[in-house]
Amino acid sequence: MESQVRGGTRWKRFAVVMVPSVAATACVGVALAQGALAASFSVSGQEFKVTASKLDGKDFVQYGAIDTGYSMSGKKDAAHAVAVSGFSSADITDMCQSVVTPNLPFVGTVTLKLTAGSKTPVHAENLYIDVNDLDANATFSNIDIGVAAGETTKGIHPGDKANPAGFAQQADEAVLTDVSQHAWATTAATFKLSGLHMALSSGTDECQLH
Repeated sequence: MESQVRGGTRWKRFAVVMVPSVAATACVGVALAQGALAASFSVSGQEFKVTASKLDGKDFVQYGAIDTGYSMSGKKDAAHAVAVSGFSSADITDMCQSVVTPNLPFVGTVTLKLTAGSKTPVHAENLYIDVNDLDANATFSNIDIGVAAGETTKGIHPGDKANPAGFAQQADEAVLTDVSQHAWATTAATFKLSGLHMALSSGTDECQLH
């Protein structure tokens, strides 16, 4: 989830992480009444965990890029190498996203967790996920491995700092099951979250596969 992070103290850091998430969730709540969140949906600034029982994505592309945000030590604008996974559309079952903010004054560690798609899958259009660690079972249809990032027919995210001649891969479809990943950014043009629930809790309560 993508942003320019500001703030010096840990409380400001907490606000930077939480405010975009809460604001985005409020927008999602309004959009759910209309059936979809249409426009750019983007929240970021800190590493977060995402799990899902299944992700079925069309027009898959993956390439290397650089993200900036907070390191776990609290250093802002730190550079992070990521593998960007892009889909023209994706349906996600049992999606869970958690952000852990450690060592807040007077509060300690706090986890923000968002879940959706337990009955009706989450649906996203033009979805891009900037991942630095991924575990899953994957099936690809018509995969092309080793294509240059600047030559992918599936397309890279506008503005990404990807080496045009760098390694990439693409496929007509990617089906991932038992997905567990750590990411720095998620962006979607349209995000429809059925059964959305958000909660704050004390301590570390990251998403887990069931």
